[in-house]
Amino acid sequence: MTIYKDPRSAPAWELLTQHADELAAVTLSELLAAADRFDNFSAEFEGLYVDFSRCRATARTLELLTELAGQLELEQHINDLFGGATVNVSENRAALHTSLRAQEEIPREVGAEQEHFLAFADAVRSGRHTGFGGAAIRRVVNIGIGGSDLGPRMLVAALGGQSGAGPDVEFVAGIDGTELSNALEGANPAATLFIVCSKTFSTLETRLNADSARAWLLQSLPADAVATNFAAVSANVDAPIEFGIAQDSCFRIWDWVGGRYSLWSAVGLAAAIRIGSEAFRELLAGGASMDRHFRTSEPGHNIPCLLALLGIWNRNFLGMEHHVVLPYDQRLEKLPAYLQQLFMESEGKAVRQDLAPVDYQTGAALWGGAGSSAQHSYAQWLHQGTAFAHTDFIATVNGADSSPPEAVLQSLANVLAQAEALAHGHSDAALPFKAHPGNRSSLVILLRELNPHNLGLLVALYEHVVFVQSMIWGINPFDQWGVELGKLGARQIAATLTAGEGAPGSDLPPLGKQILKWRGPA
Repeated sequence: MTIYKDPRSAPAWELLTQHADELAAVTLSELLAAADRFDNFSAEFEGLYVDFSRCRATARTLELLTELAGQLELEQHINDLFGGATVNVSENRAALHTSLRAQEEIPREVGAEQEHFLAFADAVRSGRHTGFGGAAIRRVVNIGIGGSDLGPRMLVAALGGQSGAGPDVEFVAGIDGTELSNALEGANPAATLFIVCSKTFSTLETRLNADSARAWLLQSLPADAVATNFAAVSANVDAPIEFGIAQDSCFRIWDWVGGRYSLWSAVGLAAAIRIGSEAFRELLAGGASMDRHFRTSEPGHNIPCLLALLGIWNRNFLGMEHHVVLPYDQRLEKLPAYLQQLFMESEGKAVRQDLAPVDYQTGAALWGGAGSSAQHSYAQWLHQGTAFAHTDFIATVNGADSSPPEAVLQSLANVLAQAEALAHGHSDAALPFKAHPGNRSSLVILLRELNPHNLGLLVALYEHVVFVQSMIWGINPFDQWGVELGKLGARQIAATLTAGEGAPGSDLPPLGKQILKWRGPA
């Protein structure tokens, strides 16, 4: 049985604390001056290359971090994850999302469901699966929220522009109706396929949007159109059929698939329709390849372990509160939002798996956006601001076929220039407002090209970074109890707002009364 404990009890933790004090006066410029710095602080795996030479760390840092991982039984935690142990203690579940992309030993039920939803995706693309009256599907609307939205939304943005792409895909998550209205603008009801993604099929935002979508469809078509123009992805196998969806258009996920780890499952159906089953299988293969690397490589040569441990170093020993992700490929503009949920929902915990309170720092605030735009917005904060942040730059060496070669080179030049400027800074005694302090940590992840396989590598890499960090901190990266309280309160307040202030039992805070006062025309 794996034991979760206070990471500060490990002897390496105190040594790392002392080491951080010793390094306080050493600058990144000094570290980068070493002739072998780049060779010793970079790693390559298939179509992915990581340069972490601009992290404020030395060989001794990596040695101590590796010792910390060993003292906190990281290898056993990894074996537990892949072996199906109950790593999600608070919900008494395994976390077997890696089995969704397994290649050699895929569980039978997982393989069968994968073939089911990928065959459906190709049937929609080819026109064999049609909407009401035999209409070819021209628009797909994915209705979900959180992990049922951010993952497939990111995949479509990243890979959906490839030649031979399938029907247009829109995403609806917001509860106020705006996204749904925009997604349906100009749509032909018979040629529109709705995919309702919800593990429970009862998530408030998703059900409201699904009900609104059904009402929109039935304004033009008979009730039978729900069976032809809706599909569902859920662990609740009965609710979609009760909604009116045909059984052959219902796809299963399992309770051991966390939402933020689910894009590899039928939750990725909308993306599979857009890019095709072959490309989706390449995505799965890339993720599986990173899994093998993670399982079999020693911590000192294991890219997810190295990046995770450097993240521990940044957060707990160098005091960095922010983790900024800047992809310099516009196709990856949705990646920071996807990673925001992956990291912050997983690492935003104040209780360990052994129920002891956490009184040390865990996950940093992760945010970011497309790098080119960031240079003209918050890059100023990164270079001359007073807070501490670590930046991940992500770049594609060979851009999209439609990108002019000189534009791709300019983008890559900006990545290098930004990373170098953060590291070395700039001094100007005469004009201090032009001075840049430098000594600011970053790493660069290069993809040879943005294809499904390499994107699979990248996403699985970040998943494993989250897992390693969570195991070091002793927290559960697979639950999200902090999401539930606000949902419960919203249901109660919504019932009161609907009933009105004078209804029996109504008890609104002052702001709720102001909302009621302003409802309707001025």
